[in-house]
Amino acid sequence: MMPSARIGYNAGVSAADDDALLAVAVQAARAAARELMPRFGERASGVHTKSTPTDLVSDADVAAEAAIRRVLAKRRSGDPILGEEGGASGGDGEVRWVVDPLDGTVNYLFGIPAFAVSVACLQAGEAVAGVVLDPVREECFAATRAGAATLNGRPIRGSQRAELATAMVATGFGYDAAVRRRQAEVVARVLPRVRDIRRVGAAALDLAWCACGRFDAYYERGVQPWDVAAGNLVCRRAGLEVRELPAGGADPAGVAVAPAGLIDELLELV
Repeated sequence: MMPSARIGYNAGVSAADDDALLAVAVQAARAAARELMPRFGERASGVHTKSTPTDLVSDADVAAEAAIRRVLAKRRSGDPILGEEGGASGGDGEVRWVVDPLDGTVNYLFGIPAFAVSVACLQAGEAVAGVVLDPVREECFAATRAGAATLNGRPIRGSQRAELATAMVATGFGYDAAVRRRQAEVVARVLPRVRDIRRVGAAALDLAWCACGRFDAYYERGVQPWDVAAGNLVCRRAGLEVRELPAGGADPAGVAVAPAGLIDELLELV
């Protein structure tokens, strides 16, 4: 196990520092997975709604985030944390953690094996280390800001496709009915122009699967920082373009990811 590292807020950050932060992120993600997997497939407990009746959270989400926070408290005491369930804590330190303990909660609660843990470390707002862990498939996608994107330690590369008509494109839908209506209109515009559309139901997995070439591209509006902070970094280091979708009118902000040869044409559609 890599020793704990502390980074001075006014000091330069080396690749070794980033690797140390990545090791902490992996440890935290695996701690969350140990909370999630024994509960998966069982009758869910403590389920309640958040923003809408379809936006669910369970005891598993809460337990997994608590496990992440315990690791960070031990290995990176004092660093601020932004978590989907626990909100922000720890002040305004330069090194900050952004975590989603269970991305794909609805899948998880319905027994669908498509969910992930996402842990990202940011310094001065820039992602320096990120992990997307798929505990069902035992796949750990990881990257630092200067290192290769990896899957279980082996380098990966995103699609290099340049023809949108043959591209497999992933997307996701929000919880609000009005947003979903607008997203359906966009899908209707995209679908005739691509090979096909896939909707997994976990943004972090969509990004990870783009990074290893399973999907050619991905777009989604309404994602939160904890959904995409780690996955965006992994995609960048896998050679993909990552672009922000600005908010406008009824459309919330979002993200689009694709090879350089596809990104502009995809953006015109979404």
